[in-house]
Amino acid sequence: MALPIDLTKLSTIATPAVIAIFLSLAVVAYRQWLSPQARRQNVRESSPGRLEKLPAAEKSSPVKAVEESRSFKMPPVPAYPNWDMKDTKPLPYRAFRYGPKYHVTMGLRTIHPTEWIELDSDFPKYHADKAARIKERGSKCVETHPDAFPAAIELLEELVNYLPDRYPSLYERTATGIKNKWSGEDINIVERPLVEDPMALCARLVQDDLAIMIEQPDGQYRLLAGAILLAGFWRFSDKYGMTLSDIHTSGDVPHFKEKLESGMMKFFRRLKCDDFYSRNNYFMQVDDSLSWSHSIGDEDSPGISWSTADKNKAIDHHWFRSERQTLRRLPKSGGVVFTIRTYFLPVTELVSEDYVPGRLASAVRSWDDSVARYKGRERYGEVLLEYLDAKHQEQLDRGLDLEKEDEIRKYPW
Repeated sequence: MALPIDLTKLSTIATPAVIAIFLSLAVVAYRQWLSPQARRQNVRESSPGRLEKLPAAEKSSPVKAVEESRSFKMPPVPAYPNWDMKDTKPLPYRAFRYGPKYHVTMGLRTIHPTEWIELDSDFPKYHADKAARIKERGSKCVETHPDAFPAAIELLEELVNYLPDRYPSLYERTATGIKNKWSGEDINIVERPLVEDPMALCARLVQDDLAIMIEQPDGQYRLLAGAILLAGFWRFSDKYGMTLSDIHTSGDVPHFKEKLESGMMKFFRRLKCDDFYSRNNYFMQVDDSLSWSHSIGDEDSPGISWSTADKNKAIDHHWFRSERQTLRRLPKSGGVVFTIRTYFLPVTELVSEDYVPGRLASAVRSWDDSVARYKGRERYGEVLLEYLDAKHQEQLDRGLDLEKEDEIRKYPW
């Protein structure tokens, strides 16, 4: 997988695609703070994670509605109802539909701003996995370019303001930032320099991976900040500094050029600060590693893809990987934040839910050749579909009424 943005209603492709505009004032302020030694040039080298000199070009015109929305303030955030780290289970997103047609769209849905971040009983595992990845892989997974520093700081401030209100049993606001009551971490967001990259600090607060793309003077959008720690199939270091289009085309994202690119560019350019969107996708994985799917190869190996994965592994190795993603524009910096929350469970557990085996089998069969190749169906499809068909038949044999499915389950559940 190239990036974790699924660009279809049913979730074809994953890619961190997000935008930002009007950073000049924030960049000037940042560079006054940043030491001359740290003020590195945007130069692309042969090593991953380095940026080429950003091209000078004609300035693109701002969208009036976007500018008018820059006064947006987050509304009062209510506490998540009855949230408890032990008892609040992951939400059961099942973002797949019956075939035979696999529709290719962006699949965005509006959400209320207060629904921005979701936390649950898996928080301890995600927190530990992220901490280990930050320590072991550093800038391969987390980095903030100087031009994106104001947006990264603003994201950190937004999380510090939001999380104690939404999850008061887990977080409390302090004079210098935020305290995690469970882990004991006390994060200072006002000191300079910060103790670590601002995106790393953001990553420790939530279960999501995070990405920020910054709009350039020529209207191109570049991935200039990220904490991509649990992506499974793609590497942040491969995509850091790329434009939105290059991120997709370098990963051979199916149908991007003909069906998605133009509409996506227009959407992101017009994204207002008071508009919050979510979308869901799904993938199959043939190992149980959340952070990196080792079944497709070593994380640092060149040319990783589904073609290197073991074929037809036993069903016990099949895992369902689903993402809940959000898009929003930050009002001060104009940076657009993309959050990627991964939900991960064994297929053998998933099929216990009514209607799910039959619907998932139909969805997997509906992938066209390019989507099937991208998602690796050739490596696991035979075993997976045989198992799903059998479980679907078991549900029918015990009297499951397919006519009532729409009354019980509605997309994306």
